[in-house]
Amino acid sequence: MARAARSRTPRPDPPGRLRLRFPGPRRPGRRSRPAAPGPPGAGRRSPTVRRAAPGAAPGPSTGPYARALGLLAVSVLGAWLGLLALGGVRAPVGPVDTSMALRPSLAGGTRITVPPLGDLELDSHAAPIRLDVDVDRLDPARSAELVDHPERFAGLQAQVTHDVLRGAAGLVVASCAAAVCGATALGLVVYRRPRRALAAGGLALALLTASGVTAYATWNPQSVLEPRFSGLLSSAPSVVGNARSIVSEFDVYQKELARLVTNVSKLYDTASTLPAYQPDPTTLRVLHVSDIHLNPASWHLIASLVKQYRIDVIIDTGDTMDHGSAAENHFLDPASTLGAPYVWVRGNHDSRGTQRYLTARKHVTVLDGGRVAQVAGVRIAGVGDPQFTPDRSVAPAGDAAERTAGGRLADALRTQRLAGTPVDIALAHNPTAVTETDGLVPLALAGHVHHREITTLPQGTRLMVEGSTGGGGLRAVQDKQPAPVQASVLYLDRTTKRLQAWDEITLGGLGLTRAEVSRHLPRENRPAPPGGTPSAGPSATASDGPG
Repeated sequence: MARAARSRTPRPDPPGRLRLRFPGPRRPGRRSRPAAPGPPGAGRRSPTVRRAAPGAAPGPSTGPYARALGLLAVSVLGAWLGLLALGGVRAPVGPVDTSMALRPSLAGGTRITVPPLGDLELDSHAAPIRLDVDVDRLDPARSAELVDHPERFAGLQAQVTHDVLRGAAGLVVASCAAAVCGATALGLVVYRRPRRALAAGGLALALLTASGVTAYATWNPQSVLEPRFSGLLSSAPSVVGNARSIVSEFDVYQKELARLVTNVSKLYDTASTLPAYQPDPTTLRVLHVSDIHLNPASWHLIASLVKQYRIDVIIDTGDTMDHGSAAENHFLDPASTLGAPYVWVRGNHDSRGTQRYLTARKHVTVLDGGRVAQVAGVRIAGVGDPQFTPDRSVAPAGDAAERTAGGRLADALRTQRLAGTPVDIALAHNPTAVTETDGLVPLALAGHVHHREITTLPQGTRLMVEGSTGGGGLRAVQDKQPAPVQASVLYLDRTTKRLQAWDEITLGGLGLTRAEVSRHLPRENRPAPPGGTPSAGPSATASDGPG
């Protein structure tokens, strides 16, 4: 009995063998017995473990590489969606409001959008993120502060640098938060496990940080010298070359432009085969310019024409400025050094402050309210534009205001005629105003419309409207072709002050090197060729570039 009892004692399992027990149904009143030992592996099955067939590929949910790639894809996609939805910040930079954002990009770089002109792209860094900066608007309050306190322009560069750094810091914080939120949210949707979702958010933050470090390490501040233009700005390279030429060679461009006009003028003098009119040394020569619109190249052009044509007086019919702000006043300084007296009337882009500044300049005569001045032997009267509309924020008063101003000019001309001192030339910026002087003066000059118009009014006054001597200023890059640069030289009889002839100078626009000079005669001065109609006169054209 003792031996039988010992035989029921379970033997210990051999080392390295796992023994599995499966409880079965018990009979009432009986104790379960341990299973009788048998050959190793006999009658045993693993209830859960199944081995894959030799050579079979592991499933996608079990491979570590597949899981890692899936987590990476979720992190990148979630971060991208987060940046698109929440990653932008608005930041004031000097007098303008901007929007900054980081966007995924294989090429990196910086894109600056300036509505409505287009985009400016810089190869500023090599990282899988791009910095987008949108210039939204010019803040009126901050702009007014600069105008009211011109001394603040001295510190504007430091202020802009501080604003950009502050905006960039805010952008970094917002972008990190947006990337983490986007990746975490997408991780919850895909995995439905908070731990996996947090892992996706952490990986997105790590990737964004690595991209930022790469961008900082590869930052290229010289990229601003070689930008790429698109939109309306796409004509900028053909207009003024790259940014390096703007900074270092723009003065050379201005001088070359003036030299070209001088050479074309000489060509006209020597190559004209139909000298319908040859001005003698005593002829009065008036240079008519208008609508410079802050184009600095215009001063070099005017100085060249003054020297070449031996101009006696320069007449500017307004819109010399663009916004009429006090900050623009120093642009007017060359008017005193052009080599001839400068007569000016206010345009609708010139403010009263602009007029006061020019009034204090040497060799400059400002006419307004019908004032009459005798300059270089010519009696000239003028009136400033009654409207100041530098942008769309100011509602124009319309033609009625122009006609009222022209009426004041006409009253002054009648007064001078009754006094026995008639006026030779009447000036206004808007042609609508100066037409009120019809019959009271032989010659009236205007601008405003940015193209030439020459007409004889019903009462006999000749109206000459000049184009834009500044090529429309900034507007030069808004069209497919830059607006032409135009000016005219008027030849007056020194005794009668009557118009004898005029030369029209036309350049191909800002940055283009085509120039044309054509001579015209009033109908009463044209010699009729045998069997033909009187000719308007010869012209000379030269070009060493696109026209």
